[in-house]
Amino acid sequence: MLTSMSSGIGWLAFSALAQQAAAKSGIAAKMPHFAPRAKRVIFLTMRGGPSHVDLFDYKPELIARDGKAASLGRDSSGAKLFGPVHPFAQFGQSGQWMTTLYPKLAKHADDLCIINSMNTDLPNHAQAFGQMHTGSFQFVRPSIGAWTLYGLGTENDNLPGFITLNPPADNGGAQNYGSAFLPAICQGTRIGGSQLPELYAALLKKDVAPGPPMKNIVPPVPCDLQRKQLDLIRGLNERKLERDGFHPEIEGAIESFELAFRMQSEVPDVLDIRSEPAHVLKLYGIGQGKDQFARQCLLARRMAEAGVRFIEIASPGHWDHHNRLRELLATNCAATDQPIAALLTDLKTRGMLKDTLVVWAGEFGRTPYAQSGDGRDHNHKGYSIWMAGGGVKGGLTYGATDEIGYKAALNPMHIHDWHATILHLLGLDHTKLTFDYGGRNFRLTNVGGEVAKGILA
Repeated sequence: MLTSMSSGIGWLAFSALAQQAAAKSGIAAKMPHFAPRAKRVIFLTMRGGPSHVDLFDYKPELIARDGKAASLGRDSSGAKLFGPVHPFAQFGQSGQWMTTLYPKLAKHADDLCIINSMNTDLPNHAQAFGQMHTGSFQFVRPSIGAWTLYGLGTENDNLPGFITLNPPADNGGAQNYGSAFLPAICQGTRIGGSQLPELYAALLKKDVAPGPPMKNIVPPVPCDLQRKQLDLIRGLNERKLERDGFHPEIEGAIESFELAFRMQSEVPDVLDIRSEPAHVLKLYGIGQGKDQFARQCLLARRMAEAGVRFIEIASPGHWDHHNRLRELLATNCAATDQPIAALLTDLKTRGMLKDTLVVWAGEFGRTPYAQSGDGRDHNHKGYSIWMAGGGVKGGLTYGATDEIGYKAALNPMHIHDWHATILHLLGLDHTKLTFDYGGRNFRLTNVGGEVAKGILA
């Protein structure tokens, strides 16, 4: 807590200055289109394409036909069907089918809404990852986090309304949490992340993660002097903006300086997990070996509690299992099982799960046939995600792929449908949440999207 800042004006005076700065912000809280079911989103990004037929999409026919010709035309290229590499079981009173690799998450089966009919447009990582975040695989468009912040504003003026923890640098990088043509203040604030490729980070045994300390958060000058400096810089920037007419980079600079000033009052506390009780740290698995993802999950709860509107977390490993599926899938599940289950438990204990939408999703799924004998190729035609809390039905399996898990067959949900549904849960009509750019009203769902009313609680 910044109780001893290098300032001659004291904490109350600094708070007053922060409030004055917040009054100039472009992300003040806004009224939704209708009563929301969720106030915020925690997005758990499982990059790489998790295998739905090994995790959440139980297919007895695939098991029965294991090793037989796929017979899916040129897509399968004569490959053989490949049954799940680890057992499935039913969990909870709802009897949700899930992999046994997620024993702790399985205890929350009655909280999960598993969607087994997802589909997207392309089976390439970069394009599918971009479409998952922005709705488009072709063009630079605002991310869903940016649209959320644009539509609802922030619940806490002293924190970014959209934070991404340790985002990957590949598959579009900053475009996945960018604001594109929306106001620059709507873009995600990155916390954590390594400049080293994951391979080198692993070789160097570095566990790069967000958390205390955050660089340059304590001002090097008294806060009243810092405020005067920022007012001078703001005035110069605003004069340039008046001359240029339209200059999003200048608008972004103005807002980022003001947000950074306000962040000094709360960010150190939010990022300092040392204030958490020992039983909470144990719940997440923090201090029990490599715990980067566990710390991210705990930070996500702390940020949600502090009023951050949209929080995204990147999985600690890649789910792109073209080979060694049995081994690598077990590794990824082990790294994410306890932290995700702890996040759900923690939110539920605090009464926050009911208005926090937790999303687990990758950019696509995997084929029901084998690749390299012990792996699976990309599959964008049918795959699984799950959501919990925030107004969705728990203990529900929604939609289905065909009998072997290849293609969405029942209640297919395209990315645009999924985005429309998330916005609906937040109280936003995806057809009305638009932005006029270049003479056209753009929206997250382009010209498509249908709300999946069957998953609403």
